Amino acid sequence: MSSYGSLVGIAILAFVLLVWAPSTLTSFRLGNLGRYCAMALASMGIGLAWGRGGMLVLGQGVFFGIGGYAMAMHMKLEAAGPGGVPDFMTLYGDGTMPGWWEPFRSGPFTVFAIIAMPAVVSFVLGYAILKRRVKGAYFAILTQAMAVAFSTLLVATITQTGGFNGLNSFSTFFGHNLFDPQVQKNVYRLAAGLVIVFLVILWQLYRSRYGELLLATRDGEERIRFLGYDPANVKLVAFMVAAVMASIGGALFVPIAGIISPLDVDASASIFLLAGVALGGRASLFGPVLGAIAVGYGRSTLSENFPTQWSYFLGALFILVVLLLPGGVASLWPMLRARWSSSSESSRSSSASHAAVESDADRGAQAATS
Repeated sequence: MSSYGSLVGIAILAFVLLVWAPSTLTSFRLGNLGRYCAMALASMGIGLAWGRGGMLVLGQGVFFGIGGYAMAMHMKLEAAGPGGVPDFMTLYGDGTMPGWWEPFRSGPFTVFAIIAMPAVVSFVLGYAILKRRVKGAYFAILTQAMAVAFSTLLVATITQTGGFNGLNSFSTFFGHNLFDPQVQKNVYRLAAGLVIVFLVILWQLYRSRYGELLLATRDGEERIRFLGYDPANVKLVAFMVAAVMASIGGALFVPIAGIISPLDVDASASIFLLAGVALGGRASLFGPVLGAIAVGYGRSTLSENFPTQWSYFLGALFILVVLLLPGGVASLWPMLRARWSSSSESSRSSSASHAAVESDADRGAQAATS
């Protein structure tokens, strides 16, 4: 049970997301939950890179945006029809479409690009940074600067990417009408199902030899190097997997939210993802997922009830968690279990001492009687 207890938790989460939620929640709430699931995919990658690999990634919005914009480009071209041009290119420019948009008319190419582009970009960036042994605050600053540069580029290229307004007004998703409630529910199921799939993959990855090596690299990089391993290669794999997961999350975010813009991929959005991971517990399996869903739900609920003060409540929650639970909410159960075990041990030892004292007293009484 200690080895496979996580699978039980995954099964419970799968029931909640795939069975209970679609049959209970309204379409609006289900759509919100779908957005949280898309963000949870990116957060799970952060948990792998930061929680297990020790790499504080502040630029995951870049990879979230790569997948999101790739999906949005395909959906805009699908809505424009064969040979058509997206509407914003006529509105903001002369109606000429760049040549690099054309391949995204193909659905299979779009799916391939959602996986391949972040893998290539993260490999190039990760290899250049990690091979130079850049880590800690310097690594975090570089990744954050990457997110700022990416969002600035998107804003500046208004005729190619929609600029500050981004890409929106989608009508179909791989040929299916997005205004159909059943299609919306199926898109949600796809996002929630991929959360469960990647949870199983990460569960197996954490238990594997590579998972142990990644933890060892996080805690003692120099010792790993002395043992003959290259820590840069170990961390590079985690960085690439996290990038692909963020890209898939961004691709699923677009048909659910109906928009992708620079605000969804900039440094603030990246920090927002990181905050959910910190809240849930960066080193645990379920922490990033639960943290992303909790932060997304809290943000939506508080903004509905307190339109101008919701950010203060959310900030106070983060402060309390950091002060009281540095390991995130996921560390609460191990702490309670450890305290319960220690208290049980103390009561058993005190009972044994009391019994020993009584036994000694009985032997003394018997000797006196004799």
